[in-house]
Amino acid sequence: MKKESIKIAIIGSGSTYTPELIEGMIKRKDVLPIGELVLMDIDERKLQTVGALCERMIEAANVPCRVIMTQELDVALRDADFVLGQIRVGKLPARVLDEKIPLKYDMIGQETCGIGGFFKAMRTIPVMLDIAARMKELCPDAWLINFSNPAGIITEAILNHTGVKMLGLCNVPYNMFKSIRESLDLDHPNIEYIGLNHLSWITGIEQDGKDYLKTALEMGLNSETMKNIPASGFSKELIQMAGAIPSSYLEYYYFKNKKLQVVRDMELSRGEKCIQIEEELLGIYSDSELHSKPELLSTRGGANYSEVAISLVDAIYNDKQEVHVVNLLNNGALDFMEDSDAVEVCAVVGKDGAKPIKIENFDNQHIIDYMRMIKAYERETVEAAVTGSEDAAMRALLMNPLVGDYNAAKGAFDELKEAHKEYLPQFYKEEAKK
Repeated sequence: MKKESIKIAIIGSGSTYTPELIEGMIKRKDVLPIGELVLMDIDERKLQTVGALCERMIEAANVPCRVIMTQELDVALRDADFVLGQIRVGKLPARVLDEKIPLKYDMIGQETCGIGGFFKAMRTIPVMLDIAARMKELCPDAWLINFSNPAGIITEAILNHTGVKMLGLCNVPYNMFKSIRESLDLDHPNIEYIGLNHLSWITGIEQDGKDYLKTALEMGLNSETMKNIPASGFSKELIQMAGAIPSSYLEYYYFKNKKLQVVRDMELSRGEKCIQIEEELLGIYSDSELHSKPELLSTRGGANYSEVAISLVDAIYNDKQEVHVVNLLNNGALDFMEDSDAVEVCAVVGKDGAKPIKIENFDNQHIIDYMRMIKAYERETVEAAVTGSEDAAMRALLMNPLVGDYNAAKGAFDELKEAHKEYLPQFYKEEAKK
């Protein structure tokens, strides 16, 4: 039986994205009876600043919801029904290191792709596994909705190493679908979407029995780019070569050399820009007269997260049986991937979670080969994160097309490992014993 009131815990609620989530909760206040909202973060300043704005937003919207702010994970998790994960281990300064150190070794530094994304996974997976372990104790029936990056790799780790009910989320599919609908002037298209997180394509567009994919390919139609990617777009020839519409993150793979130069030429890395934006946002949030999400938040890459995340909570709680793009285990959805592979595909979501929609006779060999290659990297990445195996780490990096060279990979790995030492206990077990 559906509970009359639910508890939602947001882990990492000091994030300046959190007002996005609150906005989504307010929008659905008539269908999502949130009795208790717990905002948890280890950064007291951000927790209090962001949390106070969230309280004002909820109060202004007359939502009868108790708000608790805490730095204690167990307080947040106890008896929760939904746990929303948006953590950034090492915060933005760690991201800046992920972006800048690889440049010394002629490699792209990026938050989720290449060796930068690899080290974000190394820092984040152990913490997420700890959160999952506490959930098993304190809220075993809760759903973990994670949009901490790299979301797909974290999904791979949690669903293969814990028994927690979990779905991974990203706003890229939502933004891609929205832009395709607007570009082709379609109001209810059936869109086929295939890939891994931040490695995905739209491979079908149909409405009222008419196939619009061919039209889109002939147009060389691009989907919307993300605010956090310095995008130049895909040519008509490239889109027709791929036989699908790529997400903007594919620019890092398709235009590796160009992207490396763009990153080199940036006066500030994206992480450094985000630090500036975050400080400006925290200053705005401190205004006690502010009761709504400020427009500046849209300059970050998280636009529409509230729509994506809270609509998923709504679909589970209200057993809506509606289609969402999520990260989950393949379980037969794609014949060319293993059942235990985390993939990003369309799924039907209801009270029992998400059931991936099987795609029959998929024959785009380019996409098949690319997904298999990056999945090999992701599997080894999870192995390295869980066990601290440096051999697995190097095997992962050699599989990644943004890395590849052993000497460069080893040099960058050693430097980044040392730079992030306090967040990488799996690689320093022997020192910890002393």
